[in-house]
Amino acid sequence: MCSVLTYSMENSSKSGCSYSQLAARKRFVKSMVNSDTNLKDWHKKLRNQVVPVETKDEQTQMLFVDAFIQNNRLDHVTQVMAYHPDYLACFLRTQQYLLRGDGPLPYHYRHYIAIMAAGRHQCSYLINLHTQEFILAGGDPSWLNGLGNIPNKLRDLYELNKILAHRPWMISKEHIASLASGKDNWSISELVHALILLSHFHALSSFVYGCGITPEVDHDGGYTYSGKNSPSSSKANSRATSKHVSPSSSFSESGGDLGISVLLERMQKLTDADLGEMTSEELLKQFENIENQSAEITASGIIPAPKRDVLKFVEEPDFVYTDFAKRGTPSKIPSFRVQEYSWEDHGFSMANRYYSEIGTLLDDKFTCAYNLTYYTMGDKMNVDTTMFRRAVWNYIHCMYGIRHDDYNYAEVNQMLEINLKAYIKTVTCYPERLTKKDYDNVMKEFKHSEKVHVNLMLLEARLQGELLYSLRAIMQYMT
Repeated sequence: MCSVLTYSMENSSKSGCSYSQLAARKRFVKSMVNSDTNLKDWHKKLRNQVVPVETKDEQTQMLFVDAFIQNNRLDHVTQVMAYHPDYLACFLRTQQYLLRGDGPLPYHYRHYIAIMAAGRHQCSYLINLHTQEFILAGGDPSWLNGLGNIPNKLRDLYELNKILAHRPWMISKEHIASLASGKDNWSISELVHALILLSHFHALSSFVYGCGITPEVDHDGGYTYSGKNSPSSSKANSRATSKHVSPSSSFSESGGDLGISVLLERMQKLTDADLGEMTSEELLKQFENIENQSAEITASGIIPAPKRDVLKFVEEPDFVYTDFAKRGTPSKIPSFRVQEYSWEDHGFSMANRYYSEIGTLLDDKFTCAYNLTYYTMGDKMNVDTTMFRRAVWNYIHCMYGIRHDDYNYAEVNQMLEINLKAYIKTVTCYPERLTKKDYDNVMKEFKHSEKVHVNLMLLEARLQGELLYSLRAIMQYMT
């Protein structure tokens, strides 16, 4: 946390923001809240879902100050992540570096790439934020009229954006080669920066929908609150067609949600069981079983029709996730074995080599999200949640065809009931289809902050999965 605070304070004079100005801004906002009936009602409802600005926790308050200095606002993503301040510190450090730190890409390019990435999941919340940031960074306003108005170099990136967002296993060294050559070619450093930005905002879109984050007060729909239909049920994110997917094996209102006591019993049984050494063939079979079961789980909810202001940033909106188990000939697209290319042994150094320091920042964030625990689960204390966290992380990787050879995937079925699997799949692969009912029907005995924690793991596991595929493709191109 210290480094990000130091960086921001050193640059606060550039943005014209000091602690006294921040305090004045907060007083102004509070006075506006008290003077506007509609806004006051909105603020009151919002406080139940986010950490309030007036929190007494000193670490969180300092992070709020830092976020405000960075972004000239305290956005709702920050306030939701603030349930977990250690993670928020890592997130702010990384996002600040990606968007405003040293790097090969121009600043306005970075925000436009964020818009392109958010468009794949129709995430108006992020599109609105980075439209403003794009203009502030000196971007050409005509680019905001749609993809037809941007330079060829950025347009060339779109194919990779589309594949990375929905079917990252399709990325190959040929995609990298086509971008790294020609008239408007990308350097490898620029590509690494762009790929990390794309992956970051794909995954952040999942978090926005997964936690039902509402629009900022100055954005379209900013006075609305998540209702019965969608966690982001404002006009900005919820316009939909009447086309439905099958609900038969998706979220169920009754049953299917494991109580915490049952979950703890299963953890204890798995801990006590002497399973002995499993052969590599047996472990592979367990992975394939989970992979095939995931393919049988249908996505939740209504398939939204993109709004006009989102559609202009989207090409081929019908290109969506398809189950890795149904990818076609397995011999042509085999599962991705982490033992052959891992973040720790390969991706980390590749990222740092071409984009200095980013590998370290990402690694800190991955580690924090994966290991974060308060040793609680609902109202239960002194709980070792390792088994549950590992099952969530590895299940997400499984949906992307990523296999951990040393993990017994039978644990997934013990830790994750069908409703939670459907929720994880929807948030990770089709976040724009998520509804508030879906959110309410999973992890019913978990605290709201614990559900946020699960969504942080979804964000980071998805991000890491996309990076594994894209960085491996770069390595294959380079060798």
